[in-house]
Amino acid sequence: MSEDFYCDEVLSGKTLVNKVFETENVLAFHHTRPFYPVHIVVIPKIHISSLLSLTEDEDPLLVELFSVIKKVATIVVSEHGASRVMTNLGKYQDSKHLHWHVVFGHPLSE
Repeated sequence: MSEDFYCDEVLSGKTLVNKVFETENVLAFHHTRPFYPVHIVVIPKIHISSLLSLTEDEDPLLVELFSVIKKVATIVVSEHGASRVMTNLGKYQDSKHLHWHVVFGHPLSE
């Protein structure tokens, strides 16, 4: 996997995605290789490597991100009765671009 799949593939348009919700600064889409029956990814449209690298100047973007995460989680809960919202940090973070997962169900078998 590339260092930043979301900038290199998704935001560049090289990899087409099934969009769930979009604002000027945030994109939510169905994961291209889902780990759960419902697996939606929410990303900022600018490169931010991690939650830990956010600066105070990016607080408005963080608020917008969480607004989209809330909208997407609300959709998932209304359709399935539950959802989980998570992000990965450090060695757990495969793509070095801030992203959140909104999921439902048990992990799919590999």
